[in-house]
Amino acid sequence: MIDFRYHIVSLISVFLALAVGIVLGAGPLRDYIADELTGQVEQLREEKETLRAELDVAQLSLQRRSEFISASAPALLGGTLEDRSVAVVELPGANTDVTDAVMTRLEQAGATVTARVVVSERWVDPAERAFRSGIAQSLVPYLNPAPADDASTETILGQALGQALTLRDPANLDARSAEAENLYELLVSSELITEVSAPTGPAYATAVIAPELIEEITQEDALTRLAESNAVYTGLAVDLAGAGEASVLAGADAFDGDLVRAVRADEAAARAVTTVDSVGTITGQVTVPLAVVATTGGGPASYGFAEGVDAVVPEPVTLTPPDPAAFAPGPVATSDSADSADGADGADGADAGAEG
Repeated sequence: MIDFRYHIVSLISVFLALAVGIVLGAGPLRDYIADELTGQVEQLREEKETLRAELDVAQLSLQRRSEFISASAPALLGGTLEDRSVAVVELPGANTDVTDAVMTRLEQAGATVTARVVVSERWVDPAERAFRSGIAQSLVPYLNPAPADDASTETILGQALGQALTLRDPANLDARSAEAENLYELLVSSELITEVSAPTGPAYATAVIAPELIEEITQEDALTRLAESNAVYTGLAVDLAGAGEASVLAGADAFDGDLVRAVRADEAAARAVTTVDSVGTITGQVTVPLAVVATTGGGPASYGFAEGVDAVVPEPVTLTPPDPAAFAPGPVATSDSADSADGADGADGADAGAEG
């Protein structure tokens, strides 16, 4: 059993150790400790200055590379999209500055930007599902070729937007068809899309700017909503790819949940949609028109710096003049003529079921 004398000895030992520490700290050890701390502070200060200098050099190098790419872009892109027209589609959450930059690069490539529209939140809002279904039924009579009988609301809307931007008037191939104008007006009036620049003519291709994720999302409910909207936008990208010569989806592919990453992970979508990542950088922005060219000349692929892409930039392709007649709708068939068109191919065969 511990007695009182043990406590006395313990307390005395503690006070003696404290006294010795005070004496040593104020005397022999004081200068050593001060010198040691001063040396560590100086070392940290030197490391900080070194890192700052390295950062300045890296930023200057990046700025110079960006300036070089920007100055080289007109020569690199010039004429690659001559005689082609491109419609620009922004998805909700897209960075408008990025869209502006992509449009500049498309114009440097010789393309005519025929329209700029923004898809609204109503396109994916769960509360607007019944509304979208009603609008889809109103759009069906104007779709040419007509959608499949079992086409979903999302598919009908996607095809409607694609045709609204690309269909040509058979009597005047430089003008939009009546179907395209009707589809476009319905989409705008229903506030499913917002018009930034009204269509000046039909487009051969579309450039789609994905939503910008500035940080990784970790909340489970937010990830669920993001996955649901990405599924709809993936379908939209596929539908736009089927409407013209080419369609390119440009985004970041920086985090899980990014639309470009979601499309690339979907095997069917990846076979239909060309994707470009790092579109927030000048490199990605210059790649977009090159990707439009490559898709027109060779088919869908993935470009950029993300893991697993097909190439950093597309191989050079020289395009032949476009055939505007290929994007003019055929006559809408009646139910009587539908039976006689079973063997037709191309647009005529698809059109045969428009009212059947």
